[in-house]
Amino acid sequence: MKIFIVEDDSVISKKIKEHMEKWGYEGAVVQDFQNVLSEIIAFDPQLVLMDISLPFFNGYYWCGEIRKVSKIPIIFISSASDNLNIVRAVEMGADDYITKPFDLEVLMAKVHAILRRAYDFSGSSNLIEHQGLIFNVNNFTISYENETAELTKNEAKIFQKLLENRGKIIKRDELMITLWESDSFVDDSALYTNVNRLRKKLDQMGLVNLITTKKGEGYIIEG
Repeated sequence: MKIFIVEDDSVISKKIKEHMEKWGYEGAVVQDFQNVLSEIIAFDPQLVLMDISLPFFNGYYWCGEIRKVSKIPIIFISSASDNLNIVRAVEMGADDYITKPFDLEVLMAKVHAILRRAYDFSGSSNLIEHQGLIFNVNNFTISYENETAELTKNEAKIFQKLLENRGKIIKRDELMITLWESDSFVDDSALYTNVNRLRKKLDQMGLVNLITTKKGEGYIIEG
């Protein structure tokens, strides 16, 4: 289990990270407060600890950005103890709220409880980012510049395969095996239809020509 810490007090973040690691968790602390979401996606944690007062954008902003693409559990950790902040955090999509100063064992108890609840049914966040777009493997959605599109299961399989192999041409028969677990008895037009539908959805979001056809070879998303 991986936990991402968004806290600008280096002393507090270090203590939390070290304590998490004693419990067997892998911890990481944000480095770039202007690109919090990108760092979260790259680390792919199972839970986020989020302070409210942060440089550039506050924790509410980043909670909202995370909720556009993921249901990953978020616990707010803040010195603001008034009900207004607690209510706002919950309304923004937080799963819990802890007021500073807090006992690290109390924090761990809340982390354990939320992880047990969340991952009984939801699994990992599974987000893939590429040039500003975010693809959620779990719910087959693409988010880009405040636009969201839902993909079918087959469209999602194609898109995931291409994204995970950016810069590499994926041959048609390889995509057909990905879709149908066999390249036998499958009309090539079925693959073309799924790719074409996927392209239309991407075009409508402003992601024109994201998928390129290599004649006689297959498809590619340039790295």
